[in-house]
Amino acid sequence: MHWHHCHDIPCEHKKSVIYLVLLSDSVHNFIGGMAIGGAFLVDIRLGIITWLVSAAHEIPQEMGEFGILLHGGWNKSKALFINFLTALTIIPGGILVYFFSKGFNLTFLLAFATGNFIYIAASDLIPDIKIEDTLKKSLLHFFSFSLGILIILILKIAFKE
Repeated sequence: MHWHHCHDIPCEHKKSVIYLVLLSDSVHNFIGGMAIGGAFLVDIRLGIITWLVSAAHEIPQEMGEFGILLHGGWNKSKALFINFLTALTIIPGGILVYFFSKGFNLTFLLAFATGNFIYIAASDLIPDIKIEDTLKKSLLHFFSFSLGILIILILKIAFKE
C-alpha cells in the first residue's frame, strides 16, 4: 500500500484507510466464517480442509493488516488487539450459517466461497505471474500451480467415499 507523501507527518487519510481496512477485513472474516461453517455442515472433512486453507490465507493477510495499522500510527498493543477483534467476526459468520442452514441450500454458499478464492487468484496472483520476466520464475510458478492441482486431486481421491 502506498501512502503517498506521508512519511514524516501525520496524514488525515491514514485514519480513513485504517478504518476502511478494519471494516473490510471484518466483512471478509465474517464471510470466511460462513464458508467454513457451511463446509462443516456439508462434510466434516470438507470443513477441516476449508478451515486449513482459510487459516493459511488469513495468516499473511492479518500480518499485512497489522503492518498497515502500525504504519497508520497505532501502537503495537492496540493494533494487535483491534486486529484480533476483527478476526473474531469469523465466529458469528459460522454461527449464522449453522442457525439458518435449514432454510437454504449450502452448496450455493460453498460455490460462492470457491468463486471468491478463484477470483482472488485470477485478479491478484495471475497478473503478477504474467509480469515475471525470467524463465526460472515462470517455471517455479507453473510447478507451484501444478502442485496445488495435484494436492487437490490427492485429497479428492483420499477422501472419496
